[in-house]
Amino acid sequence: MKVVIIIPARFGSSRYEGKPLIKINKIPLVIRVVKKCIKAIDKNNVYVATDDKRISKVVNDYGFRYVMTSKKNLTGTDRVAEASQILKADIIINVQGDEPLINPNDILKVINEKRKNMKKVVCAYCDLKKDESPSRMTIPKVVFNEMNELIYISRSPVPIAKKKNLKIKYFKQVCIYAFTKKELKSFKDMKRKSNIEKIEDIEILRFFELNKKIKMVKVSNSAIAVDEPSDKKKVEKILNEQRKKS
Repeated sequence: MKVVIIIPARFGSSRYEGKPLIKINKIPLVIRVVKKCIKAIDKNNVYVATDDKRISKVVNDYGFRYVMTSKKNLTGTDRVAEASQILKADIIINVQGDEPLINPNDILKVINEKRKNMKKVVCAYCDLKKDESPSRMTIPKVVFNEMNELIYISRSPVPIAKKKNLKIKYFKQVCIYAFTKKELKSFKDMKRKSNIEKIEDIEILRFFELNKKIKMVKVSNSAIAVDEPSDKKKVEKILNEQRKKS
């Protein structure tokens, strides 16, 4: 089965405008993500899906592939869905363009899980780090059943214990998803955000309205999303520490 990775990247982020092109130790954020992805699969099967020529130019200048998409896409997954329609692939991997520390082995793990679950969307998750508060709104927390199928995902700390002294293990979403073209088409064909998707501002929730099961696969907790300027410094510090060790 042919696998392609599509990285959605838009310039006009409401929380952090121009985020894909911010420099992380002198290299644009989106390029760092591409470089991680090509360690997982062939370079020719990795694409950046964007609606902005500034981003496509940078991607092209670095020698990587891109697909131009509409500015009217509701979410990154809608953008991936649009791009997927012109690419030949059995499995489409959506890797968010704001996680420069993503582990290529985690991408491979999601790909392998999808091969075993072609009738389910696959989504990655990991443990919440010790320095990450469950109350942090930029971190979507996941709850899944005993078959590792997603029950809910929220920006609130879920689950909540009735008993105050009960210790809870929290897990967070890692933005590596696996789809088929058909799954992405049904997502985009809805042509609107679902009610709960709008409330939480978490696009994967739209699949609940499509009665689509979501298989969760545990990966390493290496990923750090650059959601705000303070995250940039955190990522650069980790990269500098890694360079000193190597």
